Amino acid sequence: MHSRHRTLAALGCLVNLPAFAQSPAPQPAPKPLPAVRHAAGLFDVKVEPHTDAKAPSPLLGRMSLDKAYHGDLEATGRGQMLTAGTAVKGSAGYVAMELVTGTLQGRTGSFTLQHSGTMAHGAFQLTVTVVPDSGTEGLTGISGKMAITITGGKHLYEFEYVLPDLP
Repeated sequence: MHSRHRTLAALGCLVNLPAFAQSPAPQPAPKPLPAVRHAAGLFDVKVEPHTDAKAPSPLLGRMSLDKAYHGDLEATGRGQMLTAGTAVKGSAGYVAMELVTGTLQGRTGSFTLQHSGTMAHGAFQLTVTVVPDSGTEGLTGISGKMAITITGGKHLYEFEYVLPDLP
């Protein structure tokens, strides 16, 4: 009789097994990714060279950047740029870091842009990206990239960015 109770108990567990084997509790749906947003406009820029007696070559330079953005981005940009010229006309390179402070499509704060540009025989290539985790206040969490063009002496920007939604 004792073994019969164990057998019945084991069968009872098997009968209840389907309750345990059911699919796991439903998981919450993943949050949708924030939408890619676009901003565009004009900017004014003032570039001032710094004379550096310790520069290893006259082809190397350091400049300060002072910008005023207009349009979807109403802001100022302040930064530093390092340049490298070459003996070949139309070939050069630059890197820069720029702190942008203002309002981007209604959200106020700041973020930092990292520039990297080269020119090879007059053909220009530029990458401008938001430094990760550099956004503050209403621009916290911003990521993206900026395209800069110069047309007819005017500087234009197109900014493609992602910004988490506010709670």
